[in-house]
This record gives sequence, structure tokens and C-alpha cells, in this order.
Amino acid sequence: MQWTVDSETGVLTDVLLCPPDHYHWLETNAVAVSTLASSAQFDRATMLRQWDGLIAALEGAEVNLHFLKPSAAHPYQVYTRDSSQTTPWGPILTQLALPQRRGEYAAVLDFHLAADGFHRFASEGVVEGGDIHVVRPGLLIIGHSGVRTNRTGAEQFAGWFKQQGWETRLEEFPAHFLHLDVLFCMATDRIAVACIDVLGEDFARYLKAHDIDIVEASYPEVMAMSCNLLSLGATRVISPAHSVRINAELRARGVTVIDPPLDMFARGGGSIHCMTMPLKREALA
Repeated sequence: MQWTVDSETGVLTDVLLCPPDHYHWLETNAVAVSTLASSAQFDRATMLRQWDGLIAALEGAEVNLHFLKPSAAHPYQVYTRDSSQTTPWGPILTQLALPQRRGEYAAVLDFHLAADGFHRFASEGVVEGGDIHVVRPGLLIIGHSGVRTNRTGAEQFAGWFKQQGWETRLEEFPAHFLHLDVLFCMATDRIAVACIDVLGEDFARYLKAHDIDIVEASYPEVMAMSCNLLSLGATRVISPAHSVRINAELRARGVTVIDPPLDMFARGGGSIHCMTMPLKREALA
């Protein structure tokens, strides 16, 4: 198939985005609920400038950009990570949990059916891309809270990888944190950002057993979406400008950090990892 990904950290060549034509904050998760209950004000002009900054960062990294058609009925369509997942064998259409987001599947169908189509369709329980981490060739981690991804959906998805001989881990976490990529993201094939206070020492030992170093994130950083970053491959990441401490920790480990402002999106409950679905990465295998 045209679109294949075997890791979170191979050199990113193509990515799927959705223009934020209709984006505004919705009460879809704890971060957004907290934002809407605060004195924070949504500023559309600032949001659009931040979107342009993200596009410039991706183009500067020589990533080819592909776009879904935005729908006025789906303001959170900008978070393209959730509605599909690219795998080593092609794209899989996921199964979104929230009624206000389920219709996002239509634009994803249109995009992929105009190319090679899908490898599979999720059909049991619910499973969303923010919980799926194709860590490296042969290793898959799927988070499940019972809300956005449940164990049934996670098991079906993991089963397809198991059939291909992959090691899989299902990681349960509290629903308060929305998706696993709020708590954990790979920066390089050997460095992860993770909130061990929430995910626990067993998860930390698991990563270390796979030679993955951990930049630990605090609860306030998690709620600011500071774990939520995008690996560009070749020890480069895009990480929000407000993730000051984590970005410094990554730089100290030799990672090149591109840090555009993204707080208008982060306050809505999603950041750079949520806003990007890699379509093609250079193979690590």
C-alpha cells in the first residue's frame, strides 16, 4: 500500500492534517472542561497563526502535507490522530467513541478510498488513534481507559499485530487523561516522554527493558498537553513552545526540538501528536 508506518519515530515523509476552519473548544475531555471553566478566552486569530506556524514547521522539515476536507459539524476534526491509524500493512479506520466525533469517519473514508483504501476496519468496541503507539518494528502499545478506547477495541486492534508476530502491551489508565498520548509519546526510538506518576513503575520498567530512556512529566505538564509531541525522525521532534522544561530535557539528550506555539489547541485538549496522523515514515525495520 502507499501509506505504511512501522514506528513512531522513523523519518516522517507524509502526514494527514485537517485545517481548523471550524475549530473551537468543546467539552470533550478533562483538559477542555477545565479550560472552559476558567477565564481563558478562545482567540481565533491566534489559533490560525499557531496553525500557520505548525504548517511552517512541518514544511521546514520537508514533510509532505495531506489534508482532510473540514466539516462545520465536526470542530475537533483537526485532531486527525484519532480517526485512523497507519500501520505497516496500510491504514486502519478506527472506531470513535464520542457521538459528536463519530461523523469524522466520512472525510477519512473519502481521503483513503481515493488512494489505496484500508487494510482493515475496527469493528469491536471503540479504539482511537491517540491510544495507539506503533513504538518500533515488532512493538505495539495500546492504551485503554474504557471510554475513548475500551479493552474490546484495544484487543481487536492488537490482535492484528499479534498475528504478524508483534509484541503487544495493553495499558490501562484513568479516563481522566483522555488518551495514552496525553501521558506518553516517543521522541526518538530510544527516548520517551511519560508521566510515570500516573502510568506507574511497571510501565517504566517495561520501557527500560526495551532500552527506552524516559523524560518524566508531571501532572501539571500532562494537563498542559506537554507529553504530546511529534517525532520527525532523525532525532527531531515538534513539541509545543509552552513545554519549556520537557523541551530542555530533550535538547539535553541531543534531540533537536522545533517548538511552535500551540496553546490554543492544547487548551482544547489536544496538541501536535493529536493533530497529525503520519501516513508514511521511512522504515526502521
